[in-house]
Amino acid sequence: MTTTRTVLVTGGNRGIGFAIAEEFLAQGHRVAVTSRSGHGPSGSLTVRADVTDAASVDAAFTEIEATYGPVEVVVANAGITRDTLLMRMSEDDFTSVIDTNLSGAFRVVKRASKGMLKARFGRIVLISSVVGLYGSAGQVNYSASKSGLIGLARSITRELGARGITANVVAPGFIETDMTAALPEAQQVDYKRNIPAGRFATPGEVARVVAWLAGDDAAYISGAVIPVDGGLGMGH
Repeated sequence: MTTTRTVLVTGGNRGIGFAIAEEFLAQGHRVAVTSRSGHGPSGSLTVRADVTDAASVDAAFTEIEATYGPVEVVVANAGITRDTLLMRMSEDDFTSVIDTNLSGAFRVVKRASKGMLKARFGRIVLISSVVGLYGSAGQVNYSASKSGLIGLARSITRELGARGITANVVAPGFIETDMTAALPEAQQVDYKRNIPAGRFATPGEVARVVAWLAGDDAAYISGAVIPVDGGLGMGH
């Protein structure tokens, strides 16, 4: 039995974020999602927010707190890609990805920590990627942003661990989303050849791991990186 919590999922309007929000709703939690466009699943509260803007993040939290009370579980999922080879990558290609994926997580977690410290309870889950540790050609910016989340979670664990707050990282591999579905068939076959499980994950498989980390059974897990990648990363 898991205690009912107020949960915020950033970027919960599509893909993995949407599935995470759905899973928390199915478990009976109060769920809010931030989105720059579109909406979260039915039953969730959608608030407009841009994680690159601290004032926007603050306003979103204020709205959620007024409706559901303090945020007890935060899932930092909002992210962008601007893939290109290092030699072609512009300064803006790099900084914009870092600002959304890494600094965005920092802004959200910093704002959430206020209520968590007061309550002496909090669950922070940062959505990274297998490429955060594995690396990926053409993704210097994205890979750097996703590995940065690990240092963020581990430092938060050392700072706030004694206050009933945990911070963990989930690192998905290839997931069945619109993005992977758009890949040429030959490329999909090639990718699957390198995954020991021989298939992509469903968004729900990631969502259930996130929900478990936020639940009562994972209270003594913090600073961990949980891969959901079918064996692709193997500890990288």
